[in-house]
Amino acid sequence: MQQYSNSTKPKPAPSHQIDSSSEDSSVDVAISEAVVNKPAAMRLFSEIPTSRPTTPLLDTIDSPADLKPLSQDQLLTLADELREYLLYSAGQSGGHFGANLGVVELTLALHYLLDTPKDKLVWDVGHQAYAHKVLTGRRDRLSSIRSKQGLTAFPERQESEYDTFGVGHSSTSISAGLGMSLALRHLKSDAKVACVIGDGAMTGGMAFEALNDAVQQNADLLVVLNDNDMSISCSIGGFSRHLAMLWESGYQVDITAGGKPKLTHLPEMPLANRRARHSALRDIPKVADNLFKAIGFSYFGPFDGHDLPELLRVLERARNVSGPVLVHVYTTKGKGFIPAEGDPVTYHAISKLPQPSVDQQTSESTATKPTTHKKKYSQVFGEFLCDKAAVDNKLIAITPAMEEGSGMTEFAQQYPEQFFDVAIAEQHAVTLAAGMATLDVKPIVAIYSTFLQRGYDQLIHDVALQNLDVTFGIDRAGLVGEDGATHAGVFDLAYMRCVPNLVIATPKDENECYHLLNTCYEYKGSSAVRYPRGTGPGAEITKPGQDYEIGKAVVDAVYQASSASNNSDKKLALLAFGPMVATADAAANNLMADSTTPAEISVINMRWVKPLDTELLDNLIANGYTHIVTLEEHAVMGGAGSAVNEYLLNHTASIEQKVHIKNIGITDEFIAHGSHAEQLAECRLDVAGVTSQLRELFATQ
Repeated sequence: MQQYSNSTKPKPAPSHQIDSSSEDSSVDVAISEAVVNKPAAMRLFSEIPTSRPTTPLLDTIDSPADLKPLSQDQLLTLADELREYLLYSAGQSGGHFGANLGVVELTLALHYLLDTPKDKLVWDVGHQAYAHKVLTGRRDRLSSIRSKQGLTAFPERQESEYDTFGVGHSSTSISAGLGMSLALRHLKSDAKVACVIGDGAMTGGMAFEALNDAVQQNADLLVVLNDNDMSISCSIGGFSRHLAMLWESGYQVDITAGGKPKLTHLPEMPLANRRARHSALRDIPKVADNLFKAIGFSYFGPFDGHDLPELLRVLERARNVSGPVLVHVYTTKGKGFIPAEGDPVTYHAISKLPQPSVDQQTSESTATKPTTHKKKYSQVFGEFLCDKAAVDNKLIAITPAMEEGSGMTEFAQQYPEQFFDVAIAEQHAVTLAAGMATLDVKPIVAIYSTFLQRGYDQLIHDVALQNLDVTFGIDRAGLVGEDGATHAGVFDLAYMRCVPNLVIATPKDENECYHLLNTCYEYKGSSAVRYPRGTGPGAEITKPGQDYEIGKAVVDAVYQASSASNNSDKKLALLAFGPMVATADAAANNLMADSTTPAEISVINMRWVKPLDTELLDNLIANGYTHIVTLEEHAVMGGAGSAVNEYLLNHTASIEQKVHIKNIGITDEFIAHGSHAEQLAECRLDVAGVTSQLRELFATQ
């Protein structure tokens, strides 16, 4: 592995006190000496290790208690070892990358100073919690992260006593930490609470609600703002500009030994230029005019989040300040890994490194095999946006900080005046679209299913109630594999189909996704198209976009038994929603090979959850279908199958003819992380599982 020493890293300039203070300036001797006598700079890496690195000091750390005896020089060595180990582990498991490298020093400092788990450390989102997992007894299991029965991708209370709060969505840490602080006050405990939140997550409204209440409650709460100018993409908006101005002011609010603010000249910050795009937009305010101080927090910063001795000095003092305190640190996403520092968006998360082949000949043979190009559904969405915008300038696209993930990069480049990234603010994104739709434009909101949950009130009150012409492109619908339960999109049909005025489509493949997006866009009212994560089956997209008949299903295939069977009097209709159409088709083929197969199996692509094709359901009953089975990659309770049940329950003929109905989907449980294939198998939603459930149905009927 190639390593570099950052010998050119600028040294902090001497601090010059601006305003006088009578505060005692004595400091902890060990910390002050470490600040003056800084050791060599951190190691930098350019490659991800393919074999486990030698980490003798890290190997001795089984809990945060093992950090306490270490000297500051040892902590700096430990930071290097931890960063290299994180690089290696990420290569083995894949997962969130840049954010974890950026908080190595901060994580060490917090666990060194806090008495965890008695003291409570709360992480926001959890993208940056891998170092925390390593230091809290999970080092040797880190390569299992995101794998079935391995460590979770995010902090989870069931996994460790050091994981104080389960996360996955953004902007929750301050609210949760405040709750802990107030509970500890009630219990008369002297335990401390510290929350770590990024500048991207701080844009979420919930974070500001919590800041406001923390002041109201005069809570003893330490908030560490990890400012790396990134969420997944670059941070944007007025708040980002405000943080930039605090950097560019030339001053720093330091903290004295007694916990008092002291205004000093800002030490040289080598990365301050990354916010230069903001500098010409507004005048730089006075340091006293910062948002956090105005709210009522004791504000200190900004500080270098990679300067471990400085972090120790600042956080040691800040933790003893009573009331709500915010320490502002700046870090670099991907710090220490040269490619990630240069391209933090690409290195937000990575896939597993390819495993070397044992048989080189086999490897070469495999490499020469032609591969079918399959598009991601997010690519299909982005392609539709560009194609439609080329012929309709009323199209407006909105995303809450998911430009790249939602496939909107090309659209943003081609049509910047029609593209709006509102930062991590899902509620605002929905109502923003509603406001736009009151005028002569056509907004499309690109949002992950799991994050639309946060905008549910707005979906009902601001969009559907007024029947406004807003289209939702709902990505990551269904199970999402390694990101686990927090990111699974398995509830959207349940919470959407009960809302009046909302049309909901479920495409089976890439081509259908394109045309259903077009259909819903052209529809004059509130609509949603839900599609899964990852690639489709490889269906070619035919253009231009078509308008499908809303609420009309399509018979995908009909299979008839070639000879008489034990179930020759039975007829099965498989009502499949979205990508489950392919699964239904494969299961039907398997079933036709059985001696107990029904006389006829129809595979039906339902396409629409709302409105349902009730005419089709009536025809199935009229044509003597004895078994109706619904298939969906969604929770059974409240899902598409429930919609079918509700209609048939009120259909007298179906009850009289004793039609057997079965719903196949996700049972009443959260599905743990693993590969998507493993999750489907666990839920019996893969071809084998669906086939088995159908066989069981006919064995008992």
